[in-house]
Amino acid sequence: MEIVKTIFNDCFLIKPRVFKDNRGFFLETYSEKKFKELGITSQFCQDNHSLSATAGVVRGLHFQHPPHAQAKLVRVTRGSVFDVVVDLRKKSPTFGQWDGVTLTAENFLMLYIPRGFAHGFCTLSDSTEFMYKNDNPYTPESEGSLLWNDPQLNISWPVKEPVLSDKDAMSPLLKDFVSPF
Repeated sequence: MEIVKTIFNDCFLIKPRVFKDNRGFFLETYSEKKFKELGITSQFCQDNHSLSATAGVVRGLHFQHPPHAQAKLVRVTRGSVFDVVVDLRKKSPTFGQWDGVTLTAENFLMLYIPRGFAHGFCTLSDSTEFMYKNDNPYTPESEGSLLWNDPQLNISWPVKEPVLSDKDAMSPLLKDFVSPF
């Protein structure tokens, strides 16, 4: 495995070793030992799997408030997404900034997102399957979100009229957010 730094401290793009031959491929998606060697010490306790039926679905920007904040390890197993993280750590020099990366089933890239970040993605293809490892279980009373197209964030989403949940369409703006991180 190889780590590629992003613009944020502690948020990493991970390139696993992929072994391909005429039968297909094999890769290791998680190894506690190897992740610790790379500096990632999160203890994952929950896996999630989502399917987005069409291209243009936006999910997010989601996070959980402390003490139920979550670190995540995300990857695409079918299709492709434009994956986005937003730094919500109030003392961070990159507070309120975003970064995005394309994750596909073909490029095998994974993104490690530490606690204190909002996360979202836009599907770039139909029938996209997305996998998450979380280091804290989902806790409904701790969930939070930011509006996907907040003008202050100015995220360069690859879609103008996304398919959204009602909750995501009505999320608050960053200017109204008081960071607990």
